[in-house]
Amino acid sequence: MSLGNEYLKVVQERFKSIKDLGDKTISQLSNDEIHWNFNDASNSVAVIAKHLSGNMVSRWSDFLTSDGEKSYRNRDQEFENDIPPKQELIAVWEKGWNTLFETLNGLKGQDLLKSVVIRGESHTVLEAIERQMAHYAYHIGQIVYIGKQIKDENWETLSIPKGKSEEYLQQMLRRNQK
Repeated sequence: MSLGNEYLKVVQERFKSIKDLGDKTISQLSNDEIHWNFNDASNSVAVIAKHLSGNMVSRWSDFLTSDGEKSYRNRDQEFENDIPPKQELIAVWEKGWNTLFETLNGLKGQDLLKSVVIRGESHTVLEAIERQMAHYAYHIGQIVYIGKQIKDENWETLSIPKGKSEEYLQQMLRRNQK
């Protein structure tokens, strides 16, 4: 396997991992909770998810052949909290992720040094992937943080629970010795 193909495999796993954090957070929230925001300057989980999807559809559609900022995208509208039911939000969310993964699945290692354009600025495919990884991880972190604020003591942790680090370490060491 080439270095480029290995990178594409690893990056897909990383994107799936950050998507999983978003999925697990959204699943813990009610319809009302996905629309909660701290103040008018803050975004709700629904708004962040809608923005991520809009970004993904724009960036990853016709990835190698057209500017990543598509003319049909209305970025400002992504920040309007207007998706009523949670199921509709999940459909929008999945559309973005599906677009991303379909494109990544179609890339080959030799594509990584090709040029793509985002808002008129040239990037290698590798740079564009890393740019989006950072952007998506940033927003997924916001979604998780908001979810933890809303759920408080009812939050189901997505990582190692507080006070359980040593127990987790020992469990992982045992698992990996087998």
